[in-house]
Amino acid sequence: MNTALMTASAPVLHIDHGVATITLNRPAQRNRLENQDLKQLLAHLQAVNRQTEVRVLVLTANTQGQAKPVFSAGYDIAGFDEPGHRSGLFEEIANTLAHSRPVSICALNGSVYGGATDLVLACDLRMGLAGIEWRMPATALGLHYYPSGLQRYVNVFGVAGAKRAFLTARPLSAAQLVALGVFENQVEPAQWQAVLAQWVDDVLGLAPVAVQETKKSLNEIAAGTMDEARLRAREHKSSQSADFAEGRAAFAQRRKPVFVGR
Repeated sequence: MNTALMTASAPVLHIDHGVATITLNRPAQRNRLENQDLKQLLAHLQAVNRQTEVRVLVLTANTQGQAKPVFSAGYDIAGFDEPGHRSGLFEEIANTLAHSRPVSICALNGSVYGGATDLVLACDLRMGLAGIEWRMPATALGLHYYPSGLQRYVNVFGVAGAKRAFLTARPLSAAQLVALGVFENQVEPAQWQAVLAQWVDDVLGLAPVAVQETKKSLNEIAAGTMDEARLRAREHKSSQSADFAEGRAAFAQRRKPVFVGR
């Protein structure tokens, strides 16, 4: 465990060999997100985007000492009344995460509630711990959720699933989340680190520019902002790249490719 995680604090950023890990770090408060946490989280995301050597971003939580693991209990609603509270900050963070340059993996190692669910959905890939639950209580609190968050729910859950989450505010089980396609599968605690390491290695083994450009295109398609000419230009550029030449050569020679990012 990183020594920075031994004391409760705002989210912690750790970068190692092209992998950035952001860890929510208030386990005693069920990783509730306070205003200072949101500001630090945004700063971490911006820092990661500036470091071009980072190719994978992992979002996870410190759950040490919890009777039942909780990734995040969501936003601390008392923060709405605090001086300096900035409306729209949570949405900005989720959107920044969704459009981050590296491939993002949410290692959801505990139950998740409220606005924190959108941070999960803003990640490109999601793995969930067996036995967790998910709840979106916005309407139970009298709140209409922000537009991009609703769009992510519809994109991932489908309209029926999004309605189930928002219009009943009832919890969803890990099995239901798998059925909705939110996660590839439920991961047992004993296999957690091995599965996460494999996911990270899988992404690191891909051609970095092709991955980043394809991520942009998929996000544009999902948001309904696709421009075919722009996607065609990305396709053409990749077909002329050194990485594509290396990928073809490695395939023919039955070896692992060595991509250089151009």
